[in-house]
Amino acid sequence: MEQLIKVTRGGQVTIPAALRREAGIEIGDYLEVRLEENRLVLLPKQVVDKSQAYFWTEAWQEGEREAEEDLRAGRVKRFETLKDLIADLDAEE
Repeated sequence: MEQLIKVTRGGQVTIPAALRREAGIEIGDYLEVRLEENRLVLLPKQVVDKSQAYFWTEAWQEGEREAEEDLRAGRVKRFETLKDLIADLDAEE
């Protein structure tokens, strides 16, 4: 789908509604713009709150993948009480 648009004062452009719908872009969304071979490419982006950024680090995501695999493989323990959990942790030392 192609449409002709005009650059207005301040370098602003309006992305036509049909293109926004097709791309899943909604009011308030953020877009990354990059120049690739003399073309502007717009990529929808999600902004993560700084306090939550750790969750999206590669190291944290690797830990999440390992935990998911442990759960799927049944490598988990369940405890009836907190005291039982602490006793198990102490036994590992």
